[in-house]
Amino acid sequence: MKNYYSILGVTPDSTDLEIKSAYRSLARKFHPDVNPSGAERFKDISEAYETLSDSKKRLQYDTINGFFKSAPKPDYQSSDKAQEEYKKTSDKKEQKNEQKSEEKYEHKSSKNSGTKKQKNDEFSKKINDIFEEFGRQKKPVPKRGADINEEITVTLKEVSEGSQRTVNVLHTCQCPHCKGRKFINGSACRECNGTGEKSEHRKITVKIPKNIKNGAKLRIPNEGNKGENGGKNGDLFIKINFAPSSKIKFEENNIIYNVPITPFEAVLGAKITVPSLDGNFSLKIPPKTCSGQKFRLAGQGLKQNGKQGDMIVIVYIEIPSSLSDDEIRLYEKLKKLSSKNIRENILND
Repeated sequence: MKNYYSILGVTPDSTDLEIKSAYRSLARKFHPDVNPSGAERFKDISEAYETLSDSKKRLQYDTINGFFKSAPKPDYQSSDKAQEEYKKTSDKKEQKNEQKSEEKYEHKSSKNSGTKKQKNDEFSKKINDIFEEFGRQKKPVPKRGADINEEITVTLKEVSEGSQRTVNVLHTCQCPHCKGRKFINGSACRECNGTGEKSEHRKITVKIPKNIKNGAKLRIPNEGNKGENGGKNGDLFIKINFAPSSKIKFEENNIIYNVPITPFEAVLGAKITVPSLDGNFSLKIPPKTCSGQKFRLAGQGLKQNGKQGDMIVIVYIEIPSSLSDDEIRLYEKLKKLSSKNIRENILND
C-alpha cells in the first residue's frame, strides 16, 4: 500500500489546508504539461490527494494502515522558578501519598492494562465499522434521463394533409470514459474535455397528425436524454408552430381567414366553398357584398383551455390574373353602362 502522506510530503497530523497546499505545489512541479518526465509522479500525487482530501476516504485509509494523529503535547514551564514550584508540589504530594503507593501502583497497572485494551478494542471497532459500511453500500439509484424540448414550423398544407418530418435532435449523456467524474488521474477527461457529458445529434422521424393545432406539443417517448444507472430515458417534446400565412392568422382561439371572391360573386351573391384546416366549408355571400366585409362562423375556431373560438372570414374582391376576350368585352360593356362615380363622396365620408 502506498504511503500517501509521504508522497505529498505531509504527516497524518496535517490539516486539510496543509494537504491541499502541498498538492498544489507538487502538481505545479510535476504536471505533464510542465514536466513531461514527471507524469508517473503526478499520477501518484493525484491519487494521494484524491484520498486524503476526502474526509471519509482519509479515515478509512488511516484506519486500515494504522495512521493515527499524535496526542497534543503538554505545555511544560521552563523557568527555574516554575521548576522549583513544581518540585515543592511534587514533594508534598509524595509525602502525602506515601502510604498509598502500593495501592496506586496496582491501580496504575490496572489502568495501563485497561488503556491498552481500550485502544485495541477501538481499533477493532473501526475496522469492523469499515467492513460493515462496505457491506451496507447500496447499488447506484436509477435516474431518469432529462426530457428534450424542440420546436418545428409547419406549413398549412402540411397541417391540412398531415405529413412526416425528420428532426435533428441534440442528445446529452454521461461521458462513457470518465463516467461523469470530469477528471481522470488529476487531468481533465480527454473525451469530454472535463465537462462530464457527451453530446451527439440523432435524426428522428416525427409524424405530423392531420389538422393538428397551432402550439400543440407532440410527445415521443424514450427519445429524450439517456437515463443513468439503468434509469429510463427521458421523452422528446416537439412544439408545432404554423408558418406565417397571408391568408390565415390566429388571434387567441379565433381564426382570421382572408377569402377572395370574384367581382360577379360580390355583385350577384353566391354560395362558395372554402378550404380550411378541418376540411371544406360553405359560405353564403349576399348580393352587393363589399370588399373587406366580415362573416363570423361561431364555434369554428380553435379549442384551447376549455374555450372554443370562432372563425372570422374577411372577403376581398380579386380579379383573376388571366381573362378571356369575352370577359374583357363584358367589362367594357359594363363600363359603358355604369354612370355612378363611386369616388365623388370620399372627402364627405
